[in-house]
Amino acid sequence: MRVLVAGLIGGIVMFLWGVAAHMALGLGEVGLRLPVNENVALSGLQQGLGDQAGVYILPALDPQQMDDAAAVRTYAIKAVRSPYAWVVYQPRGTDMTRMGPQIGRQWASGTLASLALAFVMGLAALGFRRRLAMAAAAAVFAWLTSMLPYWNWYRFPLDFTLAALAEQLIGWLLAGAAMAWWLGRGERPRAAAA
Repeated sequence: MRVLVAGLIGGIVMFLWGVAAHMALGLGEVGLRLPVNENVALSGLQQGLGDQAGVYILPALDPQQMDDAAAVRTYAIKAVRSPYAWVVYQPRGTDMTRMGPQIGRQWASGTLASLALAFVMGLAALGFRRRLAMAAAAAVFAWLTSMLPYWNWYRFPLDFTLAALAEQLIGWLLAGAAMAWWLGRGERPRAAAA
């Protein structure tokens, strides 16, 4: 029960931190840019990508052509001379100002992550600081295995990638502190535990 409550507390803290990070601090918008001509860009997407939703990398090389030296050479030249884009495409968009479903999913995601972290923190007979260090390590681990590869392989902007680190690390330090406090309630103090 202690772990469940700690996970719920962590989920609430992460959700509130996410609101503050995005609404007050703007961390979620770092690196995002507005198009010079949105209508031209949208029209080009519809003409070039059609009606198949998905993630697109432009310019693209069909993986089945990787053994074709001429196709690879043509792609390499085009890749150096052309703009690059990593596009999450939906032929029919959604109104991003109606955030109800996204807010619910974000709370659920943070709460599930908090439950997983609270479970690990609860397994360890550690003091507050070490449990907090576990939360920080989990945040950095998640960033290193998710956001950093997007920067490396898909060329996400560095400022966007570093802002994601700040958002995750601060958020998990706050949630981790709340969870570590809750998990440590009622435990006998240990001289060796920090």
